[in-house]
Amino acid sequence: MTRYGLRARVITLTLAPTLIIGLLLSAFFSFNRYHDLENQMIDSGLSIIEPLAIASENGLKNNSRESVRRIISYAHRKNSKLVRSIAVFDYNHELFVTSNFHPNFASLTYPKNKPIPQLVSSDLHDNTLILRAPVLAESGVIATPRGQAAGQALGYIAIEMDLSSLRLQQYQEIFSAFLVLLTGLGLSAIFAMRLMHDVTRPITHMKNMVDRIRRGHLDVRIEGKMHGELDSLKNGINAMAVSLSEYHVEMQHSIDQATSDLRETLEQLEIQNVELDIAKKRAQEAARVKSEFLANMSHELRTPLNGVIGFTRQMLKTQLTNSQADYLQTIEKSANNLLSIINDILDFSKLEAGKLALENIPFEFQETLEEVVNLQATSAHEKGLEITLNIDPEIPTGLVGDPLRIQQVLTNLVGNSIKFTERGNIDISVELRSRKEDIVELQFMVRDTGIGISERQQAQLFQAFSQADASISRRYGGTGLGLVITQKLVSQMGGEISLTSRLHQGSTFWLTLSLHATHMPVSDHVNTAVLHQRTILLIEANMQVATITQRMLLQEGLHVTTRTSLPEAVEKFDYVLLNLAANHSNQLAQVEQWVEQAMRCAPHVVVGTPSTALALSDHLLQKYQVHCITKPLSRKKLMQTLVANQDLLPELPVVPMLSSEKLPLKVMAVDDNPANLKLISALLHEHVDNVITCTNGMDSVTLAESTHFDIILMDIQMPHMDGVSACRKIKKTELNANTPVIAVTAHALEGERDRLLKAGMDDYLTKPIEEHVLQQVLMHWNPYADQNEFGKLELVHHEPEKAETDTEQSYSNIIIDWQMALKQSANKADLATEMLQMLVDYIPEVNQVTELALNGETSREELLHHVHKLHGSCSYCGVPRLKKVCETLEKGLRSSAELAEMEPELFELQDEMEKVTASAAPYLQTQDS
Repeated sequence: MTRYGLRARVITLTLAPTLIIGLLLSAFFSFNRYHDLENQMIDSGLSIIEPLAIASENGLKNNSRESVRRIISYAHRKNSKLVRSIAVFDYNHELFVTSNFHPNFASLTYPKNKPIPQLVSSDLHDNTLILRAPVLAESGVIATPRGQAAGQALGYIAIEMDLSSLRLQQYQEIFSAFLVLLTGLGLSAIFAMRLMHDVTRPITHMKNMVDRIRRGHLDVRIEGKMHGELDSLKNGINAMAVSLSEYHVEMQHSIDQATSDLRETLEQLEIQNVELDIAKKRAQEAARVKSEFLANMSHELRTPLNGVIGFTRQMLKTQLTNSQADYLQTIEKSANNLLSIINDILDFSKLEAGKLALENIPFEFQETLEEVVNLQATSAHEKGLEITLNIDPEIPTGLVGDPLRIQQVLTNLVGNSIKFTERGNIDISVELRSRKEDIVELQFMVRDTGIGISERQQAQLFQAFSQADASISRRYGGTGLGLVITQKLVSQMGGEISLTSRLHQGSTFWLTLSLHATHMPVSDHVNTAVLHQRTILLIEANMQVATITQRMLLQEGLHVTTRTSLPEAVEKFDYVLLNLAANHSNQLAQVEQWVEQAMRCAPHVVVGTPSTALALSDHLLQKYQVHCITKPLSRKKLMQTLVANQDLLPELPVVPMLSSEKLPLKVMAVDDNPANLKLISALLHEHVDNVITCTNGMDSVTLAESTHFDIILMDIQMPHMDGVSACRKIKKTELNANTPVIAVTAHALEGERDRLLKAGMDDYLTKPIEEHVLQQVLMHWNPYADQNEFGKLELVHHEPEKAETDTEQSYSNIIIDWQMALKQSANKADLATEMLQMLVDYIPEVNQVTELALNGETSREELLHHVHKLHGSCSYCGVPRLKKVCETLEKGLRSSAELAEMEPELFELQDEMEKVTASAAPYLQTQDS
């Protein structure tokens, strides 16, 4: 930017007002004078033409040209300086007489096709003024000449006046104004120069002196005589220079003194550094000796302690009194606790000394984790807790690593969760995050519903010999080393560990590990081919356990019907899996009644009993022909139990394979979200012959009135007409009155399924839709199949969906999870890419609506519509963070929260959309290439 000096500013501020005012006044007075002169000329012409018009009346009446000529000739001679020509025309616009010859009389006449005006008119040209005045009869009694209308003018007089003298006078006035303006500017310039001489030059001189003082020339002074405040300013600057000079001398003396002191201090610091280095080496040596001592002492302590535990257990097998048995059990429990503490100290000392070596051997992944769960199940079941293990089926069966240390890490995490949880679930899940060649990256999660940890206390968790609360060690026990050892083990295995928790709402610990996959056989394979197409009734009251067990059975090709309790009416199945809760072990009569009822439903009954109810298992095995398996259910043991004793099962009817042939069905899919509709349509095209799509409820009703459909998949949240209203109207049509309408919705809320079924829906699916669940729904509602061949699938998607959402929010730090996107798109890479592209294309529209909402320029309904639509799209694109933000924002908008209160979520939504757009480019480019 241009910076103007003081001189330029003085000149500008002095001359500019004079120039502006002079221009305005000159223009104003010149303009007024210009028009005044023109008006004077017109007035002069009127004073000539109006008497001539009166005097010419008799001449025109009597057609006396000579009398009229004398009048106008006299007027012309008298005003010869102004008048060029005077002409008189009759009422027919014909020339009557003229004072002299005119080259173009037509310019003086009125238009012949119009009547003569009754008033005087004027026409002003460059240097000519033409005035026309009508000649009127004074009395209407006088006879009008032949051919002339009554009341019409007898004629008119036209005068052409010369404006050359007028123009000359106007130019003189303008020139005079310009001279006055220049005179004013000259006077202003003289005053400006004087002002610059008296003010600007001294200020410039003082500025140069100050600049020299700034560069260190403290001996310079401002000389010369100045006026008023400038003289005071000069004296002030000179005084400042004197003060600076004195301060500079004093500061230099202080610097010399400080330099001397600093030199002495540095010498002392050098001595102290040498002493600290010696102390550091001594401390490191002491720490090494301490670690070796702890390692050696831990080994020495374990030997006699193992003897105490072993002989205590042997004594418990002998004949003892109740008091003796109680004492020995107390000794055993105390010794076990002491052994656990010693093991922790041993591991901690090894890790501190760097002597803990990791193995690298092939192992069976699922069985390794099931061992941990089975060992911890007793502690969980004693407290009435359910413990579950959910392993991603995409994870390879065999991995290479240190299974013992992985078990130790999970044992610590699960043990802590059980210790600090009084009721609810302990959920363990493992998911495949990525896979590159033979290296798989796994995400472990341990979630509980315990006491939780506040944010302030979380920072203390991974510190040795510390716990979140000092009172915890008294109430729950422990040394505070478990999480420290866990963290160090995970770090040594190349992973990371963290947690998310809220006070009184539970905690979630998650860790990531990278392991090598192996194709070597690591366990005996169970042939489950005989289980394909078999039906099984799963009885499980806990929704999380039911979901995991159901998924395990579906993967083996079984048709699963899930219930929370046994049906009153007898239904036939091949198997019944009856899972008992921890509190059922004391209800022997009730359990026997359930087993008898289950035996009436299937020839094979498997009872899942808590690990604390071994006596109940023995009783059931002795009394009934059933199989008992300890919870939590091991996949291998469960499959072995189901595969055994196939002779009692009926032969399966020959039915077409679900995945090899399309069903002869016409299905209509209705959804306002293009991404959802795209995925549903792609999945349906693989299983049915004819698929028709609709983008809103009104179009679906119109189609249903003219076309019969076998099954209708209906979205619930749609504009104009929601899915429930559309279902009711379709049920009233003649062609589709009995057509099953399946609700497809992302609202996995408590009681949502019952509400939709009561509203008229025939079944219920939650988003994202899983392909195998969609297959079973199509087979169940197929009107051309035998309904007795397949048991109806009781869909309980709201709990699994909630668990999946919690998983996403608690651990996912990646913006786009491509493995999740593939899984949600039925493992179709092209479809996953297309879904992601549709999401990216829709983000700018949502961003625009969000910006309008932040500015208060859009309605809540409009914002909710776009957020809900974006939420649905996120369910199929592997964007867990953006999906979670949409879910939170949608809940807030549906709870009638003010838009001002949702501003943080709106800003977070914009940030996440920007991150998704930036992160999606590599995936889209990779797929395009």
